[in-house]
Amino acid sequence: MSDEMDAARQGFQVEAEELLEDMEEALLHLENEPGDMDAVSAIFRAAHTIKGTAGVFGFDDVVSFTHVAESLLDLIRDEEIKINDDIIAVLLKSGDHMADLVNYVVETEAAVTEELLTTSNELISQLEACMGKSSGAAGSEVEEQTSNVEAVSREETVKTNNDYWHISLRFGLEVLKGGMDPQSFIRYLQRIGEIVSITTLVDNVPALNQIDPENCYLGFEIGFDSDENKESIESVFDFVKEDCQVRILPPDSLISEYLELIRELPEEDWMLGEILLKSKVLTRKELQSMLTVQQSITKSGNEQPLGKILVDAGVVDQQVVSAAVEKQQVVRGKKKGESKSVRVDAVKLDALINLVGELVIANSSSFLLAEKSENSELMEANSITARLVEEIRDSALRLRMVQIGDTFNRFQRVVRDVSRELGKDIELSISGAETELDKTVVEKIGDPLMHLVRNSMDHGIESSEERESNAKPATGKLSLSAYHDSGSIVIEVTDDGRGLDKEKLLNKAIEKGLLKEGVSLTDAEIYRLIFEAGLSTAKEVTNISGRGVGMDVVKRNIESLRGSIDVESEVGIGSTIRIRLPLTLAIIDGFLVGVENASYVIPLDTVIECVELSEEDRLASLDRSYINLRGEVLPFIRLREMFQHGNGTVSRENIVVVQYAGKRAGIVVDELLGELQTVIKPLGKIFSQLSGISGSTILGSGEVAVILDVPALVGRAAESESSTIVKGATSSILQISSH
Repeated sequence: MSDEMDAARQGFQVEAEELLEDMEEALLHLENEPGDMDAVSAIFRAAHTIKGTAGVFGFDDVVSFTHVAESLLDLIRDEEIKINDDIIAVLLKSGDHMADLVNYVVETEAAVTEELLTTSNELISQLEACMGKSSGAAGSEVEEQTSNVEAVSREETVKTNNDYWHISLRFGLEVLKGGMDPQSFIRYLQRIGEIVSITTLVDNVPALNQIDPENCYLGFEIGFDSDENKESIESVFDFVKEDCQVRILPPDSLISEYLELIRELPEEDWMLGEILLKSKVLTRKELQSMLTVQQSITKSGNEQPLGKILVDAGVVDQQVVSAAVEKQQVVRGKKKGESKSVRVDAVKLDALINLVGELVIANSSSFLLAEKSENSELMEANSITARLVEEIRDSALRLRMVQIGDTFNRFQRVVRDVSRELGKDIELSISGAETELDKTVVEKIGDPLMHLVRNSMDHGIESSEERESNAKPATGKLSLSAYHDSGSIVIEVTDDGRGLDKEKLLNKAIEKGLLKEGVSLTDAEIYRLIFEAGLSTAKEVTNISGRGVGMDVVKRNIESLRGSIDVESEVGIGSTIRIRLPLTLAIIDGFLVGVENASYVIPLDTVIECVELSEEDRLASLDRSYINLRGEVLPFIRLREMFQHGNGTVSRENIVVVQYAGKRAGIVVDELLGELQTVIKPLGKIFSQLSGISGSTILGSGEVAVILDVPALVGRAAESESSTIVKGATSSILQISSH
């Protein structure tokens, strides 16, 4: 049972993380749209859900703190307090602290530390100040909420039983085995109201010799006094909803209010269930439950109106149903299907991808054997298998594809906080949030993007005063965008700041000993100097950046993902840092080529075309590294020379034209062996620094083939072309001079 309880706590931790992310996003939205009450309600629900689930597990420190934040949100929701920047700032810090509290109590199962308690008290004081209460009042309210949780009765009042909520609660037999304690749910009710009366039902308890100590046989009838609505009371039992039956009857005093709400609803063609939901008579869970009952009755051949089922079950009063029927004469019950998602552990998903990779390799081997056998039936069966394996591969890879939007949206908070710290007015825009890439890539790109965004805000974008003096808008613009290009994903971080000063970069590089004086570099090479360790042109060191630490790590991390990073900049206009990454790190479509007895794989997404190298081009290429391809200069690299396959000659050579980042180059090979699915196997550390190689794969024959690093080869070909042209020009000048 402890394993099941651990799983439940882990589930709560994941759910809390998602709720807090939604809460942060809604708070940032409120900064621009303070009147959006739907966002306020969403934030309130997130806090309420976290508090309720934490109460089920007995995480009292989480409950105590979250209750105060929830109280402030409730006042905002009731429009008793108007939200402003100060309140949003406190709620953002409170959300961060909730995450710290939840993570600590789930991972340690211990009382929170003094440091966390101190932070709780400080934030509670700020929250209470927003509500117009003193910190002393805050402490007393929290103490009142967390003390005497075992009490299940109260002093007599003038109210009658009909003035209270009535909760009929029946726990399932398996609830204890699932790690849930029924008593904790009853105790938690006292956090949102008072238990007036409680009756324990023991009718289902078997004889003593038949009792299973791990089963729960109890039911409860509870009289409950609370100002909360029906949905809030029902949410107390959210975490155990699959293992219990809950029926909640409102006080008689609320029936007249429900009737009034129904009468005030707009004249729309709603079904009965929708009317009862809109008027808050029913919760959605109750409606779903009753619709299920109605469906089962209908299948048995007896049709009953939903209203009668609700009244017979004691869920809704007859007066309320009658009013709703009058409001909407045509009543039809319809059960709405729920879309369900399944959480899968990342380790299990990675294991699946590895197995699919092995299946791809095994299928390649089977294909070769089928070809050798020349058995037509076997070859046909193998082609069907190959198609299915390809579909399985694509489906498995899609499981790991996630949208980059979640990563981008986290920077809304970063830009907000850092811009305030720097005293700058900066606006973030996001585009291409729906672009998908491998989950592993998304997880590893977060830190590099953080460095780039913070550097753009600190070094790139000027202060409002400086911008205005240069006739620029006072508000700086920072954008994050993503899009697909040539089988890669491109992520751009763009700012409209002061841009990079080439002269200053060169001087700093020479001063640091990274370059020699008089060296000639292209603009792109100069801009790439910002990724050298220890190089910074910042005038002063800040808490954000300026020590020359971080950008070299960014480059290293990007390259470890088989990606590349480039910079474009213009003084006074701004800068763009462009990251190119592979869509997946697991399985790709490849193009197999051969040189002598070795095999190489080129990622198929980068291949443009294949052409035979003519005899004329072969002779001309002996002293140059480019050819004329239909009127365009195409630089190339010979794999035979690059990987030193000897000085042997071949009667025929082919050139594979590849493209990366808008640049084209050729790869000269001996043979073109066709397309294949390639499972990427990482190289060991000893080979990690080899230029032009990004990984390896196993062919169906068992042979190991090298996967070529196309970006590196394209860059190398371009450099070789420039060098050849310079040498040619120099030779011509010398010949002219000699004459």
